[in-house]
Amino acid sequence: MPDPLRRETAPVPAGRRGAYLVVLVLLPFAALAAGVAVAWEDGVGPRDLAIAAVLYVVNIFGISVGYHRLLTHRAFRCRRFLRVGLAVAGGLALEGPVSLWAAEHRRHHKYADRPGDPHSPWAYGDSGFALVRGLLHAQIGWFSSARRRSLREHWVPDLLADPDIRRLDRAYPAVVVLSFALPAAAGGLLSLSWTGALTALFWGGLVRYAVVHHVTWSVNSVAHMFGGQEFRTRDRSTNVRWVAMLTLGEGWHNWHHAEPTSARHGVLRGQHDASAWLIRRFERLGWAYDVRWPDPERVAARRTHREAALTDGLAK
Repeated sequence: MPDPLRRETAPVPAGRRGAYLVVLVLLPFAALAAGVAVAWEDGVGPRDLAIAAVLYVVNIFGISVGYHRLLTHRAFRCRRFLRVGLAVAGGLALEGPVSLWAAEHRRHHKYADRPGDPHSPWAYGDSGFALVRGLLHAQIGWFSSARRRSLREHWVPDLLADPDIRRLDRAYPAVVVLSFALPAAAGGLLSLSWTGALTALFWGGLVRYAVVHHVTWSVNSVAHMFGGQEFRTRDRSTNVRWVAMLTLGEGWHNWHHAEPTSARHGVLRGQHDASAWLIRRFERLGWAYDVRWPDPERVAARRTHREAALTDGLAK
């Protein structure tokens, strides 16, 4: 291992790797399999579907706008209540405390698709089996196979210096409980029954968290292997429309790697970015400020084919 990586990472105990395997790999797969079986046999009630959908949107916006664009890349600043609220919304996705999430992601950008990237799908090479193995590694394998995790003191000293973030990191176990308690409570109150609470816990808790995870991780895997590259970068990041739709804008990943601090990821005509839309709403309300919107000249200069910048147009 290169010396910089040894200084930038910390060893992961074997027991914790086992916990990652259960919580982040096996349980989501089991939840998805059970969801398919139950839906095939009994269908999904509209109440449970609505609860799951609302929490899905909250989670994805929490990860995209909160964990990613605000706290990891500082694409904008905002009032304290919004900063904390977005961090809690991201925490409800059960992808880890925000400081660890941001540390892993900042390391990913430094070493994108090179040795040191925690979740590149090209980690094992570009031959047939190596690509399959790499895709699985980027989607789910890196949680339990990694012997070292990003050292927070190195990667996110700014977040560790924030008292609100430190409190949220300490409260993460409570956020995990809340992520399952909220759908159960909503289902129970709306149906006035324990059965309603249990079915909402299943669909709005277990299945929802599994779907959110795999949708989010598809940016690590699919959006570094498939899709198009409209912008010049030092890595293999791509734009994948269906990933962008499911992640509310995160699938426009090529521009993100070209300009990581941009508040908008979908910068070309037709690249709809719901997360950027939400940031714009916050800005107009006065809740967000110092937003780093993309500069059209920089977008054009980054194009892989300069002429295309004149014809494709930019997102408004």
